[in-house]
Amino acid sequence: MLSRSIVVQSLRSIRDRFFDTRRHRNEQSDGPSDDVVGASLDNLSVDMQFLIMTFLSPQDLCRLGGTSTYWRSMVRDPVLWKYFLLRDLPLWQSVDHLSLPRVKLNSSAVLEDSEMQFDYMAEYLRVCPACRNQWRHQPRAAFESVTSFFQSFVPVAEPQFAMFGPGLEQLEVSLMNVMMNSPEILPIAGIPQRQIDGIGSGISFKYKDQHRFNIATLYSNNRMERERARLEHLSLRSKIFVYEEDSESNVPASLNPMFNQVCQAVNGFIFVANAETERGMDKSWEEESAQIRVMLEPAVGTASRPVLVLSCMSRETPDGHRIHCVTVAHQLQLSSLVNPWMVQDTTAETLTGLLDGIDWLLRHSGVKL
Repeated sequence: MLSRSIVVQSLRSIRDRFFDTRRHRNEQSDGPSDDVVGASLDNLSVDMQFLIMTFLSPQDLCRLGGTSTYWRSMVRDPVLWKYFLLRDLPLWQSVDHLSLPRVKLNSSAVLEDSEMQFDYMAEYLRVCPACRNQWRHQPRAAFESVTSFFQSFVPVAEPQFAMFGPGLEQLEVSLMNVMMNSPEILPIAGIPQRQIDGIGSGISFKYKDQHRFNIATLYSNNRMERERARLEHLSLRSKIFVYEEDSESNVPASLNPMFNQVCQAVNGFIFVANAETERGMDKSWEEESAQIRVMLEPAVGTASRPVLVLSCMSRETPDGHRIHCVTVAHQLQLSSLVNPWMVQDTTAETLTGLLDGIDWLLRHSGVKL
């Protein structure tokens, strides 16, 4: 975390330069001084000004910057916005292909020349969930409303999604079991469909009591093999994929032909990642990244299909520790995908965050919500 004292020091230098410039300008002119006297926000100490700014929302900070040239200079400080980005990023529960930070963040006390040129304010406003939601809910243009009106007459087929990933199998609390037994959150709208060699099934759910969608759950192995691997902490090869001959690596080479038809038919993918901190930064991230890429091969389907990554834990911990969604996005190398994607923090026991992810997935699959 960037030290508060570093931010105050940066703001103080901006303040000193601003008032020195204004004082010099007043001395060069014959007009009255424009120094502010009496009670004014400008006259508070920099420490107090910074403290006030830490309580303001991004929108309020922007409004504050529009009140005067002094506050525009203070609010535009890159050190200030780097501090806000480092402070708030761990609190954000989702990140997507449009909001992944473009800069590698560190808590260094000194900003390099390249960082000073980087617009941290614009970056914060781009990735902040509150700002993202505000942009998404802005009034649409007239032609978009007309298009949406005519599209409402076109029946939309029930979208189908393929769900897979280690978070389905490694966690103590089964995400799918909780989903199937939480009608108050996601009512089941259809009975399970056929299985493939005991490792895949399809269930229809209803979102907001009106939008049906189907999830085909693709497990790496059958139930007995999965449970043994979980209890003994074994790393088994997934039967969903094909691997290079004579290779001991668990990095897949291609999709098992048995699953081609299923994966070609779906409208998108749900990858369940294990976000519990005990796993650390193990080598399995490489395997999981490769699994996502194999699923997204052009031969399997179009590049427009969305990928929802559920960064999942069994249950919330007292300290709130988990692998952050931005870290999951980097570990899975999602920024290199051409498909739209989103990482959503999720808790299996309570399904916290799941509906936000489903909402995003349906929207990016063409469902009008």
